[in-house]
Amino acid sequence: MSELDLRDKRVCVTGGAGFLGSYVIDRLHRRGCTQVSVPRKKDFDLRDRAQVRRMLEAVRPDVLIHLAAVVGGIGANRDNPGSFFFDNLVMGAELIDQARLLKVPKVVTIGTICAYPKHTPVPFHEDALWDGYPEETNAPYGIAKKALLVMSQAYRQQYGMNAIYLLPVNLYGPRDNFDPASSHVIPALIKKCIDAREAGHDFIEVWGDGSPSREFLHARDAAEGIVLATERYDDPEPVNLGTGEEITIKALAELIAELTGYDGELRWNPAQPNGQPRRRLSTERALDRFGFRARTALADGLKETIVWYEHQRAGA
Repeated sequence: MSELDLRDKRVCVTGGAGFLGSYVIDRLHRRGCTQVSVPRKKDFDLRDRAQVRRMLEAVRPDVLIHLAAVVGGIGANRDNPGSFFFDNLVMGAELIDQARLLKVPKVVTIGTICAYPKHTPVPFHEDALWDGYPEETNAPYGIAKKALLVMSQAYRQQYGMNAIYLLPVNLYGPRDNFDPASSHVIPALIKKCIDAREAGHDFIEVWGDGSPSREFLHARDAAEGIVLATERYDDPEPVNLGTGEEITIKALAELIAELTGYDGELRWNPAQPNGQPRRRLSTERALDRFGFRARTALADGLKETIVWYEHQRAGA
């Protein structure tokens, strides 16, 4: 297995100032990579071809890691399907095409678990990506990101671009987004439980009926997987990044309530959408191709995230 030495490489990380990006930057620095560029939204609109080209010409990266995305939970996806589709598709397409024109040696694109069909057999194998339509509430986002896999493979075939594509499962951890309007399930539940605990509320409302399952990957582990793939993986096939373990939303909510010290009722609202019925990944390809295995147990990661969030609240 050949390995790319990142210490002397110029690495550009779109979305590097975001949640996952901050962990990727940390991993790169731990590898001794000193030439890391993070384009900021205020300086470059990645949907604009001229601005993407100007950014890449300024950096001249040896490696482009594309993390930037417009994301959110079920509610945000349901309210913004058009912008989620357009922004994610165009950002990725412009970056990949300009990287081709400027002959960037390696492009790493981060996809989404939402690209899988709604009723994918568990565990999700990468070969099942095209076996059906994604879950409806986040299909526009998932399809936009999946189109970048097709583009990466097509550009490899026609232009010889070394473009790889990774599929991280649901992420969580310190520094996550806790805004109720756009957060995912773990930060949303942590905030609800702590708010209710401090206000003395008897119950919190939780969307759906609690029956769906999800798999959660600490953002620190996801970042390690991304950097390992950047160093060691050069093939066209997409690769899952996950733990291979699932938990029902009901069990997750009960665990978060316990860890936050909230002893009120969890009141389920089945009028709100459940989302995809189950999620659990096959993780063999990542282990086989570049030696990635997640290290953080869910309970430990949740405790760490809760402690971080409570410190942030106290500071605020």
